[in-house]
Amino acid sequence: MIGKIKNFNFKSLLILNTFALIVTSYFFNSFICIGIYSLFFFISLFITKNGLKIIKKLNLLQNIRTEGPVNHFKKIDTPTMGGIFMIIPFLIFLLIITINLNSPKLLLLFFIIFGFFLIGFLDDYLSIKNKKNTGLKPKEKFFLQSIISIIFIFLAYENHLINPSIIISESWEIDTNILIFPISFLVLVGISNSVNLTDGLDGLAAGCSGIVFFGLGTEILMKEQQELFVFCILCYSMSGMCFGFLKYNSYPAKIFMGDTGSLSIGAIMGSIALLTNSVFTLSIFSGIFIIESLSVILQVGFFKITKKLFHRGKRIFLMAPLHHHFELKGVREKKIVENFWKINILLVILGIVLKIKL
Repeated sequence: MIGKIKNFNFKSLLILNTFALIVTSYFFNSFICIGIYSLFFFISLFITKNGLKIIKKLNLLQNIRTEGPVNHFKKIDTPTMGGIFMIIPFLIFLLIITINLNSPKLLLLFFIIFGFFLIGFLDDYLSIKNKKNTGLKPKEKFFLQSIISIIFIFLAYENHLINPSIIISESWEIDTNILIFPISFLVLVGISNSVNLTDGLDGLAAGCSGIVFFGLGTEILMKEQQELFVFCILCYSMSGMCFGFLKYNSYPAKIFMGDTGSLSIGAIMGSIALLTNSVFTLSIFSGIFIIESLSVILQVGFFKITKKLFHRGKRIFLMAPLHHHFELKGVREKKIVENFWKINILLVILGIVLKIKL
């Protein structure tokens, strides 16, 4: 049915997600979820609308990478660093909850999100200051992400906040033992950078993130564990934040989230999944992010191998990440984004069905 909707725009996605959340709230008799989602949707709308004026005054404008698609040069000087308007309100909300509940899990969650937020902010700031599309060097960014992730994983494991047994269903789990360390690292750094790579078309990362957070919140709600309910609330608040931001980020975008938003969003997804043992379902929900990231890995790997073998590098895709390949094939940007949204919705449905059936 989703595939037959021809004009699947921001309004269509918002209506569908809100309807799904109302049904979920009714089914689980937990209307606080729809309340939190709605509250943060309107907070995001208000802050982004007014913050857009401030960003323009401060000249925090996007630089376009020269090796990207030619049609992206029209996006130059679009306001960026919009992730501030999503992540700061979320961090304030998380800090208030953490203080009230005095929870080590939430304190660790705040630590890693704030850390990735600072990395993204620094990267965006340097990019704008140097008037280039790159701020921090890839190695510098990876090093900082790694340090914060390792500290998070070590503290979480030492305090028994991460379960080495990854739960697939009520009757099936995989004991990873010490492999939980590299798995956790891959989840945190991998998802964060995957969201960052996906943030290349108007509304793509924000829309997919809103869908994933809805799925993750619903999956946590399905666990029916009272101590995890706060993470469900956090997921729905981020879903609302993403959709509020999407109003101004969808094609043609009036503002970009920048690394400030994308790196933080990925860190929120990964850390919540680890702390609630939802890694399996997150790997399905975030399929778009994973495919985008894999397309880059395959492209770079294949180019290096063929260059070594044949002294001339060859490519699998016209350009990576994958969304740029479709752009160069002639597919309209808006259509690519809408189709990726549809696929993401189907992945969330698949993940929830598997959770029920397995």
